[in-house]
Amino acid sequence: MIYLDHAASTPMNEEVIQEMMPYLKENFGNPSSIHRLGRVAAKALDSARKRIADLINASPDEILLTSGGTESNNTALFGMVHQGKRLITSSIEHDAVLEPCKKLQRLGCDVVYLPVDSSGMVDLDALRNSITNDTALVSIMYANNEVGTVQPVDEIARICRQHNVPFHSDAVQAVGKIKVDVKESGIDLMSISSHKINGPKGVGALYVRRGMKIEPLVLGGGQESGLRSGTENVASIVGFGKACQIAKENLASNYERLKTLRDRLVRRTTNEITHVTLNGERERRLPNNAHFTFLGVNGEDLIIKLDEHGIAASTGSACSVKTQKASHVLMAMGFSHEQITGSLRLTVGYGNTQDDIDKTVDILKEIVSDLRSVSPFKAKYDF
Repeated sequence: MIYLDHAASTPMNEEVIQEMMPYLKENFGNPSSIHRLGRVAAKALDSARKRIADLINASPDEILLTSGGTESNNTALFGMVHQGKRLITSSIEHDAVLEPCKKLQRLGCDVVYLPVDSSGMVDLDALRNSITNDTALVSIMYANNEVGTVQPVDEIARICRQHNVPFHSDAVQAVGKIKVDVKESGIDLMSISSHKINGPKGVGALYVRRGMKIEPLVLGGGQESGLRSGTENVASIVGFGKACQIAKENLASNYERLKTLRDRLVRRTTNEITHVTLNGERERRLPNNAHFTFLGVNGEDLIIKLDEHGIAASTGSACSVKTQKASHVLMAMGFSHEQITGSLRLTVGYGNTQDDIDKTVDILKEIVSDLRSVSPFKAKYDF
């Protein structure tokens, strides 16, 4: 299979698997235990925490280990925003932010959803005008999971600092693909996930800048400095740490390689298929993301046909696709129903080759042609 759905999940790196194996077998101790096996596990957590911190230029004690991006986002929002307070977010966030926002609204919080332009860029003037004295948190994603647009995070952080408001960013799609430096950018809280960077599923982290006061979401035995109780998933955390180390060491070379493959995919697709547009910001976008609209074609039909040819793709977030609802991201960007239904997301990864790209475009051309031949929009667009 040609796998072009790396925004949904990535294959585990072989080095990651090998690093995890001892903690799935002989080093099975509980890191809270004081005997030798417990100390071995605790030491492994310390090592992994440092690797995770190094990837984003944080300190190990600023890394809160979680079960993934969703828990990290929930912890940031529920841990910082309380009844009667204002939360400012964007209209194109992942559901792992939007759903907690809806619950906070039901609990009496004032939630502001900032608009975006046609490329998915947040309106900074709207942000400035929305901040009030009772604003508890601004939460805006680093990069969008559907169209790949990278937000002006540094400027958002500056605006928040000027108003003394904490800034959280869901950086699940960005970390490991582009340079993310929490000290340089001024982010206060940031969510990351292991399985987006060739690590295991079910583990992630929330960066919490030293000095930030946050309420725990999970209570119990007091692990993670009392901020996230529950026995740590040692093997997966070890794998996460190794994935972070590999991502840091190869960040520059991987960026160029992914961007080269992505650019070839975009160039061939837009040049060789008619009535197709690339969505999202052209320059400020993730290096591996190509999100298209094919007029006169249903995106789900495209996915099914591509899958029949051994190519894995998606229309958008894998976390919400089963709900069969129209993309809230594309709706916020002003897309018509026809444009939304004709969308396709292709995201490349480290294992992809130029041959993968060329085969995909060749097959995509055939599929689009076949689907358009029976499309009700055939006469409208003269396919």
